[in-house]
Amino acid sequence: MSAKNLDRQGRLRSVTVGFRVSPGEAKVLDAAVHLSGKTKQAYIMSKLQDLTVVVQPSPKIYIALKKELAKVLAELQKINDTDESVDRDLLEIIRLITSTMADLGKES
Repeated sequence: MSAKNLDRQGRLRSVTVGFRVSPGEAKVLDAAVHLSGKTKQAYIMSKLQDLTVVVQPSPKIYIALKKELAKVLAELQKINDTDESVDRDLLEIIRLITSTMADLGKES
């Protein structure tokens, strides 16, 4: 019999939980996870437990911010070229980027 695979806190995590989201919701979730610097599992668990997600400034976070801002800029330019309206998912990603940058500014 193989040894049990425990996490850093000594917990045995043997239950898998899955759920479906829309493509827009997936994009927002991926952006939030990317900007937090956490794994998707750690980010979702902290949100489910109503814990505050604290972003620690690091080169990885600044690179994530730069990449997300480039994606937002591309979307906004596409919207500008076609005279479409900004969808809620893009606005949520912009809100996440803004709050992350504001939090990083407070710590500097």
